[in-house]
Amino acid sequence: MNGLNHLFLTVGPARFRLASSWQEPLDQLASLYKTYPASYDDYADFTVRLEPEKPWRRFVRPSVHISGDYWLPDAAPLPLSQSLLAAEMGMNLQMALGWRRHLLLHASSVEKDGKALLMTGLSGSGKSTLSAMLAEKGWRFMGDEFALLNPDTGMVHSFPRLISLKNEAIAAMQAILPINRFGPMMKGTPKGDIRHIIPPLNAVNRMKETAKPALLLFPRFGYDPVLRDMGKSEVFVRLTQASTNYVALGETGFRALTRFVDTVPTKAMDYQSGEQAEEMIDSLWSKLP
Repeated sequence: MNGLNHLFLTVGPARFRLASSWQEPLDQLASLYKTYPASYDDYADFTVRLEPEKPWRRFVRPSVHISGDYWLPDAAPLPLSQSLLAAEMGMNLQMALGWRRHLLLHASSVEKDGKALLMTGLSGSGKSTLSAMLAEKGWRFMGDEFALLNPDTGMVHSFPRLISLKNEAIAAMQAILPINRFGPMMKGTPKGDIRHIIPPLNAVNRMKETAKPALLLFPRFGYDPVLRDMGKSEVFVRLTQASTNYVALGETGFRALTRFVDTVPTKAMDYQSGEQAEEMIDSLWSKLP
């Protein structure tokens, strides 16, 4: 990778090497991840490469093509102004396609008293915003994009990357967090407006601590507040769809997910505001054994 700039990041159990034709995205990442453990050797689980699709696109209307150990050949490049998003997407892609040590669930997670609350759902359900809000209310933030379920112990491992906020959620968090917790605003991305926030320091300092899964929620924003029971078969199917490596893990993934569904209480939660959701979560949490 001669001629590329490099940055090493450690997040939870994963280490990333980011190689970029431009220094800008690496400087942004280094600033936003400055409280994370430093990497002093060249070891990495995955490499992410940020390069122009054609040599002249490094300078003329520069655009960033995402590749690495795992990559999607049909993925469209992003403009250089969205290079931070490209780097974060590249790290997501490596985990989604290459990680085998844990069962990955596309879910946010927070912890209190050694127990983990997981939230999963479609884009726009509010799981990222809720995890960010709870992290400011006494919960430990464990992850936004992936929840890492240990297939041997059943424990959830922390993966506290930057929290990705979209559209209206950005203003909601700007009202309660200082500006130095935010990354740059990126407008007009394929997912709308995006801005990342830095997790609280205790999330980084305690990211080697695991938690026992205690509650799973399927939140849905914009509906009258209600909690609904869900059958185990529905929960199992929806979680297989929310996992990027369930099939790759084979029997190991099946056993891990079966145990999770059998032992973790689950609710579907509709809500119209963060305050409503917080009250519903606190009520459910207080009733856990």
